[in-house]
Amino acid sequence: MSETAVAGGGSYKWLVLLNVMLTTFMAVLDSTVVNTGLPVIMGTLGASMNSAEWILTGYMLSMATILPAAGWLSDRFGYKRIFVFSLVVFTVGSFMCGNSTAIGELVFWRIIQGVGGGLLMPVGMAVVTTVFPVEQRGMALGFWAIASAASVSFGPLIGGYLVDNLNWNYIFFVNIPIGIFSIIYTLIVQREYKTGVSKKFDIPGFITSAIFLPVFLYGLSEVTSSTNTKGWSSPLVLGCMWVAVVSFVLFLYTELTVKNPMINLKIFKDHNFSLANLIVFIFGIGMFGSTFLIPLYMQDSLGYSAYQTGLFFLPVGFLQAVASPMAGNMTRWVNPKIVIMTGLILLCSSFYMNYSFSFLTDKWYIMVSLYLRGVGLGILYPPLLNVSFRQIGNRQMAQASSVTNIVRQIGGSFGVAMFSHLLTQRQTYHTERYHEAIAYTGQTYSNTVDGLARFFASNGGLGHSESVSYAKEYILEHVDMEAYISGINDVFYVAFVITILAIIPMFFLKTK
Repeated sequence: MSETAVAGGGSYKWLVLLNVMLTTFMAVLDSTVVNTGLPVIMGTLGASMNSAEWILTGYMLSMATILPAAGWLSDRFGYKRIFVFSLVVFTVGSFMCGNSTAIGELVFWRIIQGVGGGLLMPVGMAVVTTVFPVEQRGMALGFWAIASAASVSFGPLIGGYLVDNLNWNYIFFVNIPIGIFSIIYTLIVQREYKTGVSKKFDIPGFITSAIFLPVFLYGLSEVTSSTNTKGWSSPLVLGCMWVAVVSFVLFLYTELTVKNPMINLKIFKDHNFSLANLIVFIFGIGMFGSTFLIPLYMQDSLGYSAYQTGLFFLPVGFLQAVASPMAGNMTRWVNPKIVIMTGLILLCSSFYMNYSFSFLTDKWYIMVSLYLRGVGLGILYPPLLNVSFRQIGNRQMAQASSVTNIVRQIGGSFGVAMFSHLLTQRQTYHTERYHEAIAYTGQTYSNTVDGLARFFASNGGLGHSESVSYAKEYILEHVDMEAYISGINDVFYVAFVITILAIIPMFFLKTK
């Protein structure tokens, strides 16, 4: 089948897009839902935090391992076959995760599930870009982004409801009916597409990438592990980084010298593809790396529940869902640089607003910052992907989409590790600074303690000594909370600076 013949006509391309959107929603939903149910899983299975972290880490590592092979598998066996295979693996993995009775068993099936999820995203993106003609890809990718936006919005709500009203097993069981429906739908509706390229599997390239990506991401996850007190200077972290560097160099050498590389690095000769992936990496650090901060701030500092926090995020996905197809379609008449720049400015504005958080921040202020982020993400991503893939032929589309997903995941993982470590450091710094600023032997401190003690005594029925002790403890807790919020503000400022740097490579994109 030729590259021009693959583009679908009439309703076919929209039927395929609908299916890919559904499976993308399922894959992304699983991550957000699991995050919500993690504390309950730990309590039910009697797992420590160190063990429970592998529920998330194992899934991430298996996805990273299989991602580079997605292009070759799709080219060798066909997009439809690999798409169905990934759905089967993901659905079976979800079923077994829900039936797990021990933490080790759950982690094992999460790894299997990650193999399916690691194939779903790049193959699904490649399918969308092959069935739509070039002039409609921006709009199609905008609709595809709706699925990811919807899962981000509904994930915390669905997870909270299932955990509160049923049990944690259903956060995995919810994938089963969607997976079965998508398998049947794909078998009936989707046509097979093969590039016609028959080449040997690049075993050295797969081995070196399978070492580099998991070891690198594992090292990042260990930076903020509860068992690691040395941060980046930990021997385990340093060892992982050295192994990752060596394996990455070997991977580059292999892919540039073998006859049939697993990932054809020559696609980076494409000017726009290289610059767009650099933007994706920077954007991944700032955006995905800071995503965990607002729930922490709202729950730990403002006292919101996980379900209430999820309600704040609900409109974000809707805004992104509306903005994505509009932005993708707009690039047919407006220079994509203008659209991408608008999205970056909105994202940076959101981070800058978050830089001003306090324990008195109003609800509307948080909501506006989240809504700016949703619209900015919706405007930015579809046209950026469209520009990135514009000169990439259908024969290389699976590899190109795999590379983009890998770059985004590495950027987000690096951001999470970096920002978690930075948050700990800045919180410690502000705690020490605030305690130094308080004159514990001064008259102002004594008057404050006396006033609080009288208040607690009159309203809480406490004795004098108990009221004084409680007043001092209350002041210490307030200082610690202020230090925590100040640390979060510092991290958001760093996210703002990093994200605004993405404007630099954007100016060098070649667009019309």
